[in-house]
Amino acid sequence: MTLMPPALRPHFSYSGLRHGARAALPAFPGFIMFALAFGTAAAQKGLSLGETMGLSAFVYAGASQMVGLEIWQQVWTPATILTIMTVTAVVNARMIMLGATLQPWLKHEPLPRTALNLFLLTEAGWLIGTRYHNEGGRDVGVLLGCALILWLVWLATTFVGFFAGALLPEPKRFGLDLVMPIFFGVMLVPLWKGAKPALPWLVAGLVSLIVHALVPGYLFIIAGALAGVIAGMLIE
Repeated sequence: MTLMPPALRPHFSYSGLRHGARAALPAFPGFIMFALAFGTAAAQKGLSLGETMGLSAFVYAGASQMVGLEIWQQVWTPATILTIMTVTAVVNARMIMLGATLQPWLKHEPLPRTALNLFLLTEAGWLIGTRYHNEGGRDVGVLLGCALILWLVWLATTFVGFFAGALLPEPKRFGLDLVMPIFFGVMLVPLWKGAKPALPWLVAGLVSLIVHALVPGYLFIIAGALAGVIAGMLIE
């Protein structure tokens, strides 16, 4: 039996935490803009500071938080709660696959630390962590350090965005309603890999538009996501 060299065995260290925090620096601008936009939108929607910070702290999923704001009601009904749960689950389903790819790295970690890593998982943290892992790094502290610092940045800038939004009675005058469309548009550009891989995006977008025009509510999000997945499977 061949033993794995110690340097290649998964382990945890506080120096890894510091290294992960430093590695997360390039992701700060995107996190700051997104969290500022959410905090501003939440204030305009009428959420309290506690509700806004609670969403950022415990949901911690920018796209789901923004969609949740659209569904948010002052008086909740079972149907509204079911809708927001379903939409959030669909939007965040991608995290299942991201978490699964970390299993070989985290399988020997203590359960509480694994749970914390997976709770704080984001696309940016996953990208930084997997790149470090692919280059031969095995310190799980890097993954957690990156995740923790991004979470703290998210909370701090949500707080700032909330008070900025409370001070702006008409955010559209300053173009703040365009922050989210622009952000997602910029995020899509690096994902372009040619016409064929883009076909599921096109199918998802067309189905979403059609369902949105025909059916009230937020069914278009689920329909578009499912259509894109099915199209991708058929194309492959």
